[in-house]
Amino acid sequence: MAKRVINFYAGPAGLPLPALERAQAELLDFSGTGMSVMEISHRSKEYEAVHNEAIALIKELLSLPPNYHVILIQGGGHLQFGMVPMNLLYKGRGADFICTGTWADKAYKEGKIVAGELARCAASTKDDKFARLPYPGEIKIDPSSVYVHFTSNNTVEGTQFHTWPETGGIPLVCDMSSDFMWKPFDVSPFGIIYAGAQKNLGPSGVTVVIIRDDILQQCLDKELPSYLRYRIHVEKNSLYNTPPTFGIYILRNVLAHNKEIGGLEAIHRRNLRKAELLYACIDRHADFYRPFVKVKEHRSAMNVDFFLPTPEQDDAFVKAAKAAGMVGLKGYRDVGGIRVSMYNAVSVENVETLVAFMEEFVSKQG
Repeated sequence: MAKRVINFYAGPAGLPLPALERAQAELLDFSGTGMSVMEISHRSKEYEAVHNEAIALIKELLSLPPNYHVILIQGGGHLQFGMVPMNLLYKGRGADFICTGTWADKAYKEGKIVAGELARCAASTKDDKFARLPYPGEIKIDPSSVYVHFTSNNTVEGTQFHTWPETGGIPLVCDMSSDFMWKPFDVSPFGIIYAGAQKNLGPSGVTVVIIRDDILQQCLDKELPSYLRYRIHVEKNSLYNTPPTFGIYILRNVLAHNKEIGGLEAIHRRNLRKAELLYACIDRHADFYRPFVKVKEHRSAMNVDFFLPTPEQDDAFVKAAKAAGMVGLKGYRDVGGIRVSMYNAVSVENVETLVAFMEEFVSKQG
């Protein structure tokens, strides 16, 4: 096998090696067809088996109740920013948006394009550079809202909701793109969950949407272009148009691997250990590894931002880490510094290697 680096990219991100090895073994002859999965019809029984298995695994791993539907769609989170309000905000119906980061803010702006002033900002931490989450008393929910939108993990800034916003029973709509399936959770407060696959689940090009039946029944139908209707994707089992078949195949491989290693409970234990290791190192050397997020309760277990004392040292850190076989550590362009993305496919051993590197780096540069 060719040498593989330790991948800390924020997305597209690393994938579990067994999922890739399965794809490698089946690439030229998938399921005895004499073709790759990229070459066969999405209407074939061989592909439909993969498609249905991916959906079934999502339901199983999340313990989804029967009143939730799973959609596999293209367009990423950006399409969902507009698709959710297009389906639900009509005839004077409004929604609240909790603005906690770059992507949460984009979702709010797309909501305003669709619904104007009926898309309301219930709270924002923009004045604090999105370096923290709103405290409960700062979130002002309009009781007439159809839903409350939030982003569970802020990939750019490194904050994460560890408890859900309190809405007084109003359904939550959540962009979980960067922490979907990082742990088990109760889906019942959520009307819609959506997640681009390219962080925790698979390659870019596939988005998982989970929608509760009572919310689906409120969605517009004939008033929207066909592809933008949630109803049609549910009715057609996400086969209304040609789906991203290879992406869904890899998604299936990842989900099957997740089940094999113990499901979300096992994944959660590993993720907590990775965060514990990295944050302990940062806290030991807080004058050198300076965290962007100052409120410890708001720290993300998926994306960790910090700065070294000078931009030159940031650059030296990234270059030295790459030379040591670790890539993807340069911070997002709007924040800078260092960003470590520790999605599900990143192992505890990978983070131990990074922490050992950080200890050596601070001993030389600190």
